[in-house]
Amino acid sequence: MTVIVLTNCPVGLRGFLTRWLLEISPGVFLGNPSTRVREALWAEVRQYAGQGRALLAYQTNNEQGYTFETHDHGWHPSDHEGLTLIRRPNPKAQQKGEREQRVPQVARQGWSKASKRRRFGGG
Repeated sequence: MTVIVLTNCPVGLRGFLTRWLLEISPGVFLGNPSTRVREALWAEVRQYAGQGRALLAYQTNNEQGYTFETHDHGWHPSDHEGLTLIRRPNPKAQQKGEREQRVPQVARQGWSKASKRRRFGGG
């Protein structure tokens, strides 16, 4: 099984992929092509994606049963002790040029009785 997800890509690329895969939702393509065809499709996607992003996920023989590749995507695959996980960058840390810092969360102000007591200082 192969899944390709396109975001902000040219319409012509979507039309090209419909020759080999089924578009089940806008920009989401699903199918079961051979390895050779999948690699050729992914090469075309990388070449013609333009300013868009692309994600390829397919079934393989490993611990997870699948693997994935990204193109111009903010989230990147990273290997962690033999498992492929997705690494999402922290936008605040990128802006400051610092590593992610854990900040203790302040209790949210809700509408429960306990929240009202905290807010108004009641016992």
